[in-house]
Amino acid sequence: MIRLICLLLVLPLPALATGFERPIPQPQTETAEFWFLVGSIALVIALAAVQFLVQRK
Repeated sequence: MIRLICLLLVLPLPALATGFERPIPQPQTETAEFWFLVGSIALVIALAAVQFLVQRK
């Protein structure tokens, strides 16, 4: 009986939860833009190196 009472007390708790609030996107910082540029350049260089290695065969 005690377990039933505890279960009945716990079940309504999800109904009292707050609603979902969508996260607000933050603006991109200059540091993030710089590292994106570095990553993009590194990717292009890596693709060129792969092209060079594949073309040699």
